[in-house]
Amino acid sequence: MSEIIAKRGAAPVAKQALFLLFRIGSERYALRATEVAEVLPRLPLKPIARAPHWVAGVFAYRGAVVPVIDLSALTFGQPAEARTSTRLVLVNYQPEQAQAAQWLGLILEQATDTLRCHPQDFQPYGLNNREAPYLGPVREDAQGLLQWVRVNDLLDDAVRGLLFPDPPRDPAQLEAQP
Repeated sequence: MSEIIAKRGAAPVAKQALFLLFRIGSERYALRATEVAEVLPRLPLKPIARAPHWVAGVFAYRGAVVPVIDLSALTFGQPAEARTSTRLVLVNYQPEQAQAAQWLGLILEQATDTLRCHPQDFQPYGLNNREAPYLGPVREDAQGLLQWVRVNDLLDDAVRGLLFPDPPRDPAQLEAQP
């Protein structure tokens, strides 16, 4: 009887999540699929003057201008290799819950596979890399370590301000302020 009571009080089993896998050089990384809006082939981009070297540019997509970063260049300083498996992945970037999500493009190498696993399989790896806060916990499997990339932590305040400037304020709101 106590086993039945214990089972009723047990926490619900966490559901598995789907992850998009990619590589930076020989290292493996993952994005949570719920953050991915669309996977596109690599497209021509318009460069942004005076932007950090890892900001690849912008492109027009479905009526919006979408900024794109090269995750390989951001992480290790080397641009992603132009392979047939290099993709432009649109993610829903939402660093603050109070704001609407915006598209951000990521250039990712070998972004062709997925993995279904429990998010709890990813564990902290013991480093506090303040220069790369987007690099989250790791999961070990037969191929080695797989690291979770947290989309909402990709950009610091300065680059966020460059790529996603504050929307222009409504003139009526400015007149109403004291």
